[in-house]
Amino acid sequence: MTTIGVQRHKLLSPQKVNHLLIHIILISLGLVMTVPFIWMLSSSLKPEVDIFKMPIEWIPSTITWSNYAALFSERFNFGLFYKNTFIIASSVTILQLITCSLAGYAFSKIKFKGRDTIFLCYLGTMMVPFQVTMIPLFIIMRILGLVDTQLSIILMSAFSAYGVFLLRQFYLTLPIEISEAAMIDGCNHFQIYYRIMLPNIIPAMSTLILFTFLGQWNDFIVPFIFLNSPENFTITIGLKAFVSDYDVEFGKIMAGTAMSIIPILAIFFAVQKQFIEGVALSGIKG
Repeated sequence: MTTIGVQRHKLLSPQKVNHLLIHIILISLGLVMTVPFIWMLSSSLKPEVDIFKMPIEWIPSTITWSNYAALFSERFNFGLFYKNTFIIASSVTILQLITCSLAGYAFSKIKFKGRDTIFLCYLGTMMVPFQVTMIPLFIIMRILGLVDTQLSIILMSAFSAYGVFLLRQFYLTLPIEISEAAMIDGCNHFQIYYRIMLPNIIPAMSTLILFTFLGQWNDFIVPFIFLNSPENFTITIGLKAFVSDYDVEFGKIMAGTAMSIIPILAIFFAVQKQFIEGVALSGIKG
C-alpha cells in the first residue's frame, strides 16, 4: 500500500468518522443554543420598533444604549434589585453549603437507628412540587411576621434535599477507614467533617454552589409570592415594571436580562474547573 493509500485509510477509519460526526452534531447543537442569547444581546441594543423587524437584524443598524440607561433611571432602580438578588442568592448558597454538607456527612458516615429510613423520607420531599407546600409556607411565614422580607426566602431555601443527596453520594466514595483512623487519633465527628471530609468534596461543593446560586438568582415564583414592597424586589420581579396591560418594553427587559447574567458567568468561571471535575467524578462513580 502506498503512503497516500495509508493516509486515506487513516482518515476514513470508522472511529475518526464517528468522532467527526459527533463533533459536528455537538457544535451544531451548541450554535443553536446560543441563538436566543445572541438575539437577547442584539435586542437590548435596538430601538423598540426594530426588535421584531423581519428578517432579523442580528447586528443592529441603529445601536442605542437607552435600554440600559433606563435600568438605572428613577423609574427603575436596577442597582437595588441587583443588590437584593445578590443578598438572597449568596445567603441561600452559603446556608445550603453548611446544612447540606453537615447532613450529608451524618447520613453517610454516622450510624444511628433509622438513618436510612429518615434519609429516604427526606429524599421523598424532592417529589413534592413547590405548589403543594406554597400555601402552608406562606401561612407559617405570615405567623412569624416574615412576609415581605428577604429573610422569609432565605430561611425557606436554607435546606435542600437535592444538596444533601449530592454531597452524601460524594461522602460515600471516601473510604470509611479514613474516618476510623481519625477517630483512633482522637478526632470527634465534627473534626473529621471539618478537617478531613470537607477538603475532599470540593468538586461536589462547587457543583452545589453553581446550581444553588443559579436557581436562586433566576427564581421568579417565590419572590413573586413573598415580596410585596418594591424596595425588596429581586431582578426577576423588578423587570415586570416594563410589562403593563397595554405594552411590553422588550428592549429594556432584554437589557435587564443581559445585565443579570454577569454574576452567573462570574460564578461559573470561578468554579468551572471544580464543577467539571465533579461532573466527571459523578459519571465515573455513578
